[in-house]
Amino acid sequence: MSASRARAEWVGFATIVIREFNRIIRIWGQTVVPPAVTATLYFVIFGSLIGRRVGSVGGYDYMQFIAPGLIMMTVITNSYGNVVSSFFGAKFGKHLEELLVSPLPNWLILCGYIAGGILRGVLVGALVTVVASIFTRLPVQHPLAIVSAVLMTSVVFSLGGFVNALFAKNFDHISWFPTFVLTPLTYLGGVFYSVSMLPHWALVASHANPILYMVSAFRFGFLGTSDVNLGLAYGIMAGAVVVMFTLALSLLNRGAGIRD
Repeated sequence: MSASRARAEWVGFATIVIREFNRIIRIWGQTVVPPAVTATLYFVIFGSLIGRRVGSVGGYDYMQFIAPGLIMMTVITNSYGNVVSSFFGAKFGKHLEELLVSPLPNWLILCGYIAGGILRGVLVGALVTVVASIFTRLPVQHPLAIVSAVLMTSVVFSLGGFVNALFAKNFDHISWFPTFVLTPLTYLGGVFYSVSMLPHWALVASHANPILYMVSAFRFGFLGTSDVNLGLAYGIMAGAVVVMFTLALSLLNRGAGIRD
């Protein structure tokens, strides 16, 4: 690849990322504020009120235990929501074609949208972490585990949002999956409880939920405790990144949902 081609592709990629960042900041009342308010309500209701009755979980105060789960839940929903709304908006507004006929390769276009999802997920996740620190003390045991878990999770759900946006025909279609699939899986992924507290059948069923491994790996970074084997958790996250990226790129190359 020539230097001029590489420079042009970098400029194109950076343009997508900057546009995504500007979009997040421009509509901050929709992208940043609601998750912070929702997290505050979770901490007040589940942490302060219900947490007093629950006591400790896994040797930690209940507020400390749920904080990493709430942060990760925010990262998941915002990474997914940013890409699905942005890419579908480009389809709906009929300006996606301009991007697809540009000299940018499809994999780089996909990476640009992933970067936008990561930006929003990490930005809002950081804000919720600040909110959490107001209610409880969050120790940081393994910083590398925190960073790696949040980045891989954000990539997976950014790609999930991209695939959803490809097949969506209207705005109802981009809300169906988060409502009926993503939210239940997140709530049942060990955000508010340790799966060790579940009966055997529910424990077995929970281990089929990939979000459990993401939340547990992230919680390990803060508290040093995990409900699952960490090697398996990172294997699942890495595998999900590869599978979802391959799927999204294959669909984009075929023009699925775009040429229909």
